[in-house]
Amino acid sequence: MSSHENCPCMEECPLNRALKLIGGKWKMQILCSLHNNGPTRYNQLKRTLDGVSNTVLAAALRDLEADGLVVRREYLEVPVRVEYEIAPRCRSLIPILDDLGRWCDSFPAVSGGATNGGPGPADNGGAAL
Repeated sequence: MSSHENCPCMEECPLNRALKLIGGKWKMQILCSLHNNGPTRYNQLKRTLDGVSNTVLAAALRDLEADGLVVRREYLEVPVRVEYEIAPRCRSLIPILDDLGRWCDSFPAVSGGATNGGPGPADNGGAAL
């Protein structure tokens, strides 16, 4: 039996909910770009995010909009102009992301995904989850 099967944290944990809102490879980058650049058109946003596909960017923007973190504005012009910007609800998240970035900067840069050079869970030197 897994040690996580009865963990109430899996569904109710605020951090778990936060990661559902902003987790993934691109969501935090999208939010930071929109914060830094203000209202941004789709193609301009795509150019700032090196390597994101149209499908992934469109899905992430839809998710962020549905969660109230991004506002999509459509201007009835010819051609139609669409801009994205962070929602007022998201403004309080930006200092938290800044703090997270500063926290990450406190670790030495190491290739391979390790952050502190110490043994990981697979090495029996860390906690097994």
